[in-house]
Amino acid sequence: MLKGIIFDYGGTIDTNALHWSEVIWNGYQNLGVKISKEVYRLAYVHGERSLAKFPLIKPDHNFLDLLKIKLNIQTSFLVDAKMWIGMEKNEEKRSRISDEIAVFCYHFVLNNLKISRKILKLLSRQFPLVLVSNFYGNIQTILNDFNLNFFKSVIESSVVGVRKPDPRIFQLGVEALNLNPEEVVVVGDAYDKDIIPAASLGCKTVWMKGIGWNGIQHYDETIPTAVIDSIIKLPSVIDHL
Repeated sequence: MLKGIIFDYGGTIDTNALHWSEVIWNGYQNLGVKISKEVYRLAYVHGERSLAKFPLIKPDHNFLDLLKIKLNIQTSFLVDAKMWIGMEKNEEKRSRISDEIAVFCYHFVLNNLKISRKILKLLSRQFPLVLVSNFYGNIQTILNDFNLNFFKSVIESSVVGVRKPDPRIFQLGVEALNLNPEEVVVVGDAYDKDIIPAASLGCKTVWMKGIGWNGIQHYDETIPTAVIDSIIKLPSVIDHL
């Protein structure tokens, strides 16, 4: 019998199974930044590695703060590497466009959360919820900012020192629920980082299948307990687990 739920955050709750690289790419497109997607991906990877290496995100940074820092790293990389033609000597314009992309992405999340918040509120009335996320140390600030405080416990990689896809981070989530793995379902968008490690512990899994780093994700769908394409379908799936 299902007794508790573990949620992933990024890509699951905030973007409804759209990989964050795609969200930000849409922001670049919306602002008319003339770079190829291949060049953009280099900037995206550089940004993620920089945030992993340097403590640029502080615990009190909200999500818009985070996005502005992330986009500043990306767009600065593009200019420094001479990949964003025409922006080399226009720092003010680069900074303005960078912030506008961040705001575009922020509003995308706000719109998605209108649905996700209702789903979390509904499920929190039926089950204890735990959040397990690879994040930068400011996830609680973001949950406060977005009014998403539905979780009994928050397991954040930068705090506990374990990152997905290591199953131990999900084990911490199971222990926070004080349940057995078979009594827990893990909900996530990343097949390799959420579904596989959670299933290896014996948890049930719901894979939110969407657009990943390499486009539409194609994996063995016999491993997840259930597969959905939108968080709005989650309550009805949970009812049948």
